Amino acid sequence: MSPDPAVDLPLVARGKVREVYDAGDDRLLLVASDRISAYDHVLPTPIPDKGRVLTALSVWWFEQLTPVLRAAGASHHLLSATDVPADVAGRAVLVRRLDMLPVECVARGHLSGSGTREYERTGAIVDVALPAGLVEGSRLPEPVFTPSTKAAVGEHDEAIGFARVESLVGAARAAELRELTLALYRRGAEIAAGAGIVLADTKFEFGLAADGGLVLGDEVLTPDSSRFWPASSWCPGAPQPSFDKQYVRDWLTASGWDRVSPPPELPDDVVAATRERYVAAYERLTGTAFR
Repeated sequence: MSPDPAVDLPLVARGKVREVYDAGDDRLLLVASDRISAYDHVLPTPIPDKGRVLTALSVWWFEQLTPVLRAAGASHHLLSATDVPADVAGRAVLVRRLDMLPVECVARGHLSGSGTREYERTGAIVDVALPAGLVEGSRLPEPVFTPSTKAAVGEHDEAIGFARVESLVGAARAAELRELTLALYRRGAEIAAGAGIVLADTKFEFGLAADGGLVLGDEVLTPDSSRFWPASSWCPGAPQPSFDKQYVRDWLTASGWDRVSPPPELPDDVVAATRERYVAAYERLTGTAFR
């Protein structure tokens, strides 16, 4: 992966699906690509318009979540979605430079994915005990905070207990992260429910501004960072149809790929179906057509 040729700025970092550039004056340019990752690998086949969908949806969510952030004395990092280089317009945003915290703040309102596997083994997700009798897709009695470490590209995020979060960022900040993560999740789930979507789980990333204030960064409530299920077909007891990249994960699993060797190319029909799911999530949530 090389820097985006359309951006003539110093490259700060390259992630699985985006690049970060130094835009000067404590600002960064975040450029979302059409790359897609699964099982800690970047797949060789891009998903057309994926970068534009993720960017537009994050911008929309930052606006929706601003009241929750303000009530908590926090803010978000977005400065502009228009003051960006023309060649990356639509898939780039200008943001504040932050001192990012070393925790993935995961909120779960339903049991799914790795949470289900952990629950089946232990009756809990790390240090969060859950009631007996839950199955894949079950709604939890209350949303829970199940953080993880931030892994480098090619490595795996590790679920951690709350005590580990306290050791990483301090007890007061850990409590603040948990409270705000759950507040943002609840508001996001409420908005999604109004659009006929179940927000099963999601992850947020936070950083600190120069004055020490807590700031929501990265992408927010996108099909890459969340599980979105159609409310009309939600039925606990089995994997759920989704508007996110679970479709790609399922295809990779069925393909027989060992998750160690380089991942296979995605067939055209899988690419098209994945794009349709990303666009459907955007259109359902925002109520506007994707262009």
